[in-house]
Amino acid sequence: ISASCKMLLLYCLIIHLAQTSGLNVLGLFPHPAVSHFQFFQPIMRRLAELGHKVDVLSPFKDANPLPGYKDYALSSASFSNAMSFDLFEQRSLPFLLPFEEFFILHKYGKQACNTTLRSSALEQLLKQPAGHYDVILLEQFNTDCMMGVAHQLKAPVVALSSSALMPWHYERMGAPQIPSYISALFLGQQQPMDFGGRLTNWLTIHSLNWLYSLFSVPSADAFLRQRFGPGMPSTAKLVRNTSIMLVNQHYALSGARPLPPNVIEVGGLHLKQPRPLSAKLQQILDQAPHGVILISWGSQLRASSLSSRKLDGLLLALSRLPQQIILKWEEHTLPHCPSNVHVMKWLPQRDLLAHPNVRLFFTHGGLMGITEAVASGVPIVGMPIYGDQFLNVAQLMAHGSSVKLEFQQLSEQTVYAALSQALDPSYKLNAQRLAQAYNARLEQPLDSGVWWVQHVADTKGAPLLQPCAVKLNWIIYHSLDVYLAITGALLLLLLISSKLWRRCHAPKATASKPKSKRN
Repeated sequence: ISASCKMLLLYCLIIHLAQTSGLNVLGLFPHPAVSHFQFFQPIMRRLAELGHKVDVLSPFKDANPLPGYKDYALSSASFSNAMSFDLFEQRSLPFLLPFEEFFILHKYGKQACNTTLRSSALEQLLKQPAGHYDVILLEQFNTDCMMGVAHQLKAPVVALSSSALMPWHYERMGAPQIPSYISALFLGQQQPMDFGGRLTNWLTIHSLNWLYSLFSVPSADAFLRQRFGPGMPSTAKLVRNTSIMLVNQHYALSGARPLPPNVIEVGGLHLKQPRPLSAKLQQILDQAPHGVILISWGSQLRASSLSSRKLDGLLLALSRLPQQIILKWEEHTLPHCPSNVHVMKWLPQRDLLAHPNVRLFFTHGGLMGITEAVASGVPIVGMPIYGDQFLNVAQLMAHGSSVKLEFQQLSEQTVYAALSQALDPSYKLNAQRLAQAYNARLEQPLDSGVWWVQHVADTKGAPLLQPCAVKLNWIIYHSLDVYLAITGALLLLLLISSKLWRRCHAPKATASKPKSKRN
């Protein structure tokens, strides 16, 4: 073999070894909500498929772990995966809902931080030397205490958000937060907002950010300093070291927003290719001349917990429709079930929504299900209950592909009216247009997310992506000092002008003639 051939073979061997040498990746996901983890798990599994060594700290063990994927299991005893509609029968005034949601999340965040920082699973991970992990992926939702773990392990951070951006995400990422048209996550304002809506949105956004700094930051700081010592920096400072954020949103669904390059939209990365349906479901769909309506209120809300009055109203409304109904129902039987309603404990929701004979999706508005409906071009009737569901439904209403039904007003008349309205062909047409925009991408969102994770690891944190705004304090970022200087200059100019005016227009004193002396 010639010398040139030997050099070529050596070069190919070096390239092959470089490609097969995997990264050490850590995932920190302590919040015990399975709907959140369904957004995180696909990216962790894909990283393992690519040959990276992946450690995952969460309450959810992988049923079929890939080679290189290792679970560090947390207890999820503090959180229930089943929620009753009874909890939401009596709600406060609408403008108080965002603050109720904040304190609920704050409570769950404290529990998750306390449990995780004391866990033996985390203790095992902390035995790794600083710098062992090339990149750390973590959820930024209500557990910013995990930024302290990343600080201890000395690795760049990729944040993930299973919802649209939270109010406190914008400042840490250097993204502009514009209350005039970007609704607060918990408020769900429909665009465009009138003056009252903009005023409410402005007050809500700034109040939530103030509450976050007043309650969440000190709470996380206390947990971290108890665990790692008094020298631990505040989470208010640590979160600004986030390299990038992968967020479960897309402009076609969440609305176009001005985002810096370190905030990457990867909405729908959990979507898989539809699989064949069971023989029973396939028969229902194929033998429905008027189509099928799918009803599911997610993995936590139990349809069987509806009050008897609301359940009776729902069933009476469904019995009046010519469509076949597939209803997610957790019990074995449904009393007084109409002949056109088919109940099942579990539904392959993604596969059903992808079937062309599904005419409508009646849902609570959770983002994972909403995403599946949008990608499939299926209009929805949204009955938001809590969290980001109000915003998700409002965004689709703005696109003309959704009808909103208030849970407190659920009855035979309101259900029938909402479903009948959403079955109008115009809603299907708008949903198809939305699906076309949502699905038209240069690359699949999962591939994009994986590329960015590897980029952060390769560049030691991707420092060039971070806007300078992250390092500015609140006064400088909003140019309050500039406004103050301009206001002061204008006031000074006004004062000088006033004095000059008075001097120029003051009455002139008449000179008195001197008196002559008499001889």
